[in-house]
Parts: sequence; structure tokens; C-alpha cells
Amino acid sequence: MRFPTPLVPGRLTRRYKRFLADVRLEDGSLVTAHCANPGSMMGLAAPDSPVWLAPNPNPKAKLDWRWEIATQRIDGTDHMVGINTGRANRIAEESILAGRIPELAGYESLRREVKYGRASRVDLLLESPEADAPPCYVEVKSVTLRRPDGPFPGAAEFPDAVTARGAKHLDELAAMRAEGARAVMLYLVQRADCTHFRIADDIDPTYAEALEEARGACVDCLCYDCVVGPEGIELRSALNISP
Repeated sequence: MRFPTPLVPGRLTRRYKRFLADVRLEDGSLVTAHCANPGSMMGLAAPDSPVWLAPNPNPKAKLDWRWEIATQRIDGTDHMVGINTGRANRIAEESILAGRIPELAGYESLRREVKYGRASRVDLLLESPEADAPPCYVEVKSVTLRRPDGPFPGAAEFPDAVTARGAKHLDELAAMRAEGARAVMLYLVQRADCTHFRIADDIDPTYAEALEEARGACVDCLCYDCVVGPEGIELRSALNISP
């Protein structure tokens, strides 16, 4: 996924009210950017850390900027992290269509935001109507959390906050699997500095239980990381998922 316009560097002043961030640009001006991330963004909102913003092309938007990339300093190095959760679906879609996720290859069509379950919309629906193959329901979760001072310092972790909505999606994937469809939970790690993936069961034990039940119901789980830069975010390789 390439950003349509060049990102603008700056320094984070503060993130507040979850969806707002004040950023000092290189010319010294202070701007407010939309933060498209409902999570805690643990480790990614340190004051004065380098960030990158995208200009908002919508003239009717309340804010002129969107926050796209944060950094986390680990052992003296700043690691870029894509924090816009809305980008995850597009990265996944482009990667599937390009054949870069072998586990999701071979389907003839891909549709976005298709209604299913209890008043929900699945992120991606893969189908091969003429191949006598069941449809494949894919939920995509953006992963940004790494806790270098925790017990699993190299792990990418999800979630970074309690997510009742995430647990609901797992239940609905399991229900589709029970109806004969294929169901996949795809974790997209928007950073390239992690060695494996795990569920942060200390942050949300209910979600961890829901995932265990979904896997027991034969919901597939996949995890891929990404290379992140001001030019774009590209899928890189699969990460092992810890039990």
C-alpha cells in the first residue's frame, strides 16, 4: 500500500481524547491530527517522538491532517509503526489480490464489508462460486503493540486494550465455520521488529478465551508483519503465533 501523497514528518506533542494528536511540524507550526486508532497505543505516544502525518484531501474534514506513522524507541533505535487501523484492511486486500498470502490464494473474487452474523460486516469475503469451494470470511485486526520490557519482549501482541467488539467478531467467525464456510482471523502487524505474535491475555482475558474457543471451532488464525515507511506500508512475512 502506497500513500497517495508524501507524508509530512513532525514531533508528537500529545495524544488526547483517543482520536486527536497535537504534532509540531518541522517548520515549527503546531497542528492537530486525527488519530484513527481506538486502542491504547501503548508505547507509541511518547512526547517528542517522531511521527508522520498525511494531509487530509477532504475539504469538508474537520482536521487537515491524519496521523499515519508513530515510532517506538527500543534499545536506542526508533521503530516505525503504522497506527492507522483503517489501513489494515487495504493492506490485507492488496496482499491477497497479489497472491502474497498463500493461505488465502485461489479465490476468484473478493468483496469488502459484507453483512453477516448479528448485524456485523465481515472485513473481506473471498469466494469461488464455480469451484465448489466454501466462501471464506476474513476478519482483519491491526496490531501495533510490542512491550520490550515485558515477559515477551520480542512479541507483537493483540489487543492493546479491552475489545468486546473483537470478541464478538471471533464468535461470528465461529458461527460461519459451523455453517460450513471457511473463517479466518488475520492479524496484521504494522511493524517489522517483532519475532512472533501472541495474544495479550493479561490485557483482555475475555478476548483470549474467545480466540481459544474460535480456534477450537476450526477458525484459522494467520499473522503477517509489514515493512513501514513514509512511502507506504507493505506486507513482509508470516509470523509464528504462540499458543
